[in-house]
Amino acid sequence: MTRKATPLIAALALAVALSRVGTAQRVTLPLTRDSTRFAVLGDTGTGDKAQYEIGRKLEEFREHANFTFTIMVGDNIYGSERPQDFQQKFELPYKPLLDAGVKFYAALGNHDDPNQRFYKPFNMDGERFYAFTKGNIDFFVLDSNYMDRKQLEWFERALKDSKSDWKMAYFHHPLYSSGATHGSETDLRDVLEPLFVKYGMDVVFAGHEHFYERVKPQKGIYYFTCGGSAKLRKGNIRKGSELTEKGDDTQNTFMVVEVAKDVFNFQTVSRGGVTIDSGAFQRTRREGSGTPVALR
Repeated sequence: MTRKATPLIAALALAVALSRVGTAQRVTLPLTRDSTRFAVLGDTGTGDKAQYEIGRKLEEFREHANFTFTIMVGDNIYGSERPQDFQQKFELPYKPLLDAGVKFYAALGNHDDPNQRFYKPFNMDGERFYAFTKGNIDFFVLDSNYMDRKQLEWFERALKDSKSDWKMAYFHHPLYSSGATHGSETDLRDVLEPLFVKYGMDVVFAGHEHFYERVKPQKGIYYFTCGGSAKLRKGNIRKGSELTEKGDDTQNTFMVVEVAKDVFNFQTVSRGGVTIDSGAFQRTRREGSGTPVALR
C-alpha cells in the first residue's frame, strides 16, 4: 500500500536515509508506487574516464530505482562538437540508459554551443529555454547564459500557468554557491529569485561549480549544485560557508530523485557507488505572495 506523505514519514525517511550515508551500491529511496523518479547530471561532456564510470554507475542505480528520465544542468559537451564528439561525450557514456528508453532533458552551459538545442537526444526542441511536465512536477529549463527580457517574460507566463503540485527549475549557473572559483551568481539571483518566491518554486538544480552542494533552504526553496558528473574541482568548497548544508568536492557525483506525492527524496552517489548525501523533505504550499505554509 502506498504510504501517505506526512511530516512524520518525511522525517523518518530523512533519518533512515542519512543513517545510510556512505553505504555503497545501495538505493535508499523509498521506491513508492506511482512516484516520479529521475536522475541529475551536470558538467558531463568530457568523454573521459570519470564520465564513463559515472555512466556505468548510473545505469546500475537505474536498474534498482527505475528512473525514467535525466535532467542535465549544462556543459553537456566540452570542446569540439562534431558528430563524433556527441557520440564520444554523450551517446557512448550513457548508451545503456538510452537503450533502456531513458530520456535526457538538457540545459545549456557556458561551454555549450547554443546549437545543441537542435540535437534531438537533448529533447530541447530547438529552444534555449522550455518547460515539460512529469507526473505532478512542472520543470522549467532556463538558459542562464543569456537571461534576456524575452526569456524572463516567457518564464513568468509559464510559472503563472503552472497547475502542478511541484515546480522545479534547472539551469547552469547557481544562484547560491560556496564555490571558491565562481560563488553565487547574484546578478542572476536578483532577477530570478523574486519570480521563484512569487510563484512558489520548490527546488532548483544548477551546475557550473565542479562539485556537489546542497544549500540550506533559501526563502523556502531548496537548491542543489550537481556540477561534478565528469569534472571535479577538489577542495573548492569554502570551508565554514553558512550556505552549505552538505557538500562534497572530492568525488564525481550524480543524483537520483524520487517525488512521492508531497515528499521529495534524494540520493547523491559517487562514481564509486557510495552514497555521500541523502534525505527527504516535505513540500511546502505557498499562498498569496509565496509565503511558505507547511503541509500537514
